[in-house]
Amino acid sequence: MYSERPSRLPGAFVWRRTAGREPRTGRVLPDGCMDLLWWRGDLVVAGPDTMAYESAMEPGETIVGLRFAPGVAPAALGVPADELRDARVRLSALWPARAAREAAERVAPSPGRALEDLAAGRLAHADGPDPAVPAVVALLRAGAPVASVADEVGMSERQLHRRSLAAFGYGPKTLARILRLGRALDLARAGRPLASVAAETGYADQAHLSRDTRALAGVPLGVLIRP
Repeated sequence: MYSERPSRLPGAFVWRRTAGREPRTGRVLPDGCMDLLWWRGDLVVAGPDTMAYESAMEPGETIVGLRFAPGVAPAALGVPADELRDARVRLSALWPARAAREAAERVAPSPGRALEDLAAGRLAHADGPDPAVPAVVALLRAGAPVASVADEVGMSERQLHRRSLAAFGYGPKTLARILRLGRALDLARAGRPLASVAAETGYADQAHLSRDTRALAGVPLGVLIRP
């Protein structure tokens, strides 16, 4: 069973997943985000994925997570996103042992709200996310070419790539592909014809959409939109 709610942190969500009586496997698609998890009695950071992550849960197991808006987690965690790309890492491997232990002790009694409290406290004393992040995400999500995005935010393409690595874990072209697939899946799940979905979201054709879906998700598009 899965549930989520908007967090009081802008653009973030608090989510909970509980397995049933049987072991559960699932596919977590790339979304441009990072998560802070309460998982098996410890705090774990889920880095930005470049392809689907296959998760496995024991019977009755629960995972609670805080999914940050794209580009925000590095400021809260103090680690550039590209150092955590395609990784699941215990917080104790990133923070001093005492800080990680105290954080886990605060989160354990009520993980959902406590994850928000922990992140909010860190962000209040950090320099904050890269100020260009909201504009970069909005432009890429709208389908703007990378060169246009760089012009809009006043950077060279090389600068944009470097800052995107630190904020998102990968360059703007990869982030654009991930965001585009998310838009396409939303439309396809709403029942739109796949040819129309491909055209509206900037793919060359339906075959291009299918290839990109398999590359990022590891399965055919039909598997992801099946009721």
